[in-house]
Amino acid sequence: MKELLRWLFASLFLVSGIAHFACTVSFMRLVPPYLPWPRALVLASGAAELVLGALLLVPACSRPAAWGLMALLIAVFPANVHMALTSATPSPAMPAVSPFWSWARLPVQGLLLAWAYWYA
Repeated sequence: MKELLRWLFASLFLVSGIAHFACTVSFMRLVPPYLPWPRALVLASGAAELVLGALLLVPACSRPAAWGLMALLIAVFPANVHMALTSATPSPAMPAVSPFWSWARLPVQGLLLAWAYWYA
């Protein structure tokens, strides 16, 4: 079961990493305004998701990849908080995302951290 869940977990990051490149402008809107270079941050986090998601599937690399994913989840948390704080009003950042899902995403980060820790 743990191996099947590893594939599912890695797939989440691989799909998200691809989305960072396919929908860069949408992700840029999530970057808090106090952070510089939103495009570079989105592309770097997308690349990190792709690399770390793939490395999680390589047995010799899965432990460091899991630690890297934990660091990445912590690093992108400000963008999730920014999205939640700005979701109370119609947001140009994510107009299709309801405030409920914006706020629900925050505790999901904790679950993802725990899931990554399981492989660390």
